[in-house]
Amino acid sequence: AKGPSAFIPLAEIPWEGAESGLRQLLIEAFVSAGRVDHVAMVMGLHPQYLSSFWKTQYLLLRMDGPLPYHKRHYIAIMAAARHQCSYLVRLHMREFLQVGGNPAWLQGLHCAPQKLRNLNEINKLLAHRPWLVTKEHIEALLKPGEDSWSLAELVQALVLLTHYHSLASFVFGCGIKPQEDQDGGNGCWAPSPHSDSSPASEDSMAGSGGKDAMQEVEMLMERMKLLQENQLEEEGVTQEEMETRFELEKTESLLVPPSDILDPSLQSHVRCFVEDPEFGYKDFTRRGEQAPPTFHAQ
Repeated sequence: AKGPSAFIPLAEIPWEGAESGLRQLLIEAFVSAGRVDHVAMVMGLHPQYLSSFWKTQYLLLRMDGPLPYHKRHYIAIMAAARHQCSYLVRLHMREFLQVGGNPAWLQGLHCAPQKLRNLNEINKLLAHRPWLVTKEHIEALLKPGEDSWSLAELVQALVLLTHYHSLASFVFGCGIKPQEDQDGGNGCWAPSPHSDSSPASEDSMAGSGGKDAMQEVEMLMERMKLLQENQLEEEGVTQEEMETRFELEKTESLLVPPSDILDPSLQSHVRCFVEDPEFGYKDFTRRGEQAPPTFHAQ
């Protein structure tokens, strides 16, 4: 399908028939950046939100602050790579070069200064298991030394990390397609197998969607069969309990893929910015009848 999104029909994207307020926003974006990217076009469905989003982006990336512009974009790359969001990685690689970043850094995280590499630990925790972040992680980054962070720098870096972790979810959730000037446009759909909030990839929604869907169905059928066999071995298990267990298995198998499975389709231009790629989301909820309900959106 043509258009900026794989999920939203082109006719519904407010571009040609945009209201005056939104049209002015899009024109300003085009004048300032020479383009209107697909994120902006899709977010234009909600003009007020788009306006706030652009103000936030401008403050984070363009306004005065403790971090140099090129390091801000590199941190955005690190955050997006953690969720395998090739769309944002490519976007900020280009921005990184435009503001004078060292091209050698784009060969991978191992080529970046140690100060940036020190963000890797807290980046992966914030991306996949934020409840594990402790004051010790902050203290380690602020500890005096050649590669230490100032408090102001670290605050801006953490805001950038969390902002782009969230934006990666928006890109996946809205089916944002690559720009025409992104190399070939392939690879920006790989889902984050380490995140409980990153939806499926383009492959599971489009070209190879049928194959992936069938694999998921087969997995569910196998799990359901095991549950039915277990029911024969357990006494006093009601049908309602069986249905609850099946729904739980279905939710976990589709929305929370195992953290020990690394997506083989992860592109090299994304993989090079990720250290410890096996680290991912791990469900922390206790199982059993006495387990409290978990608000997974947290």
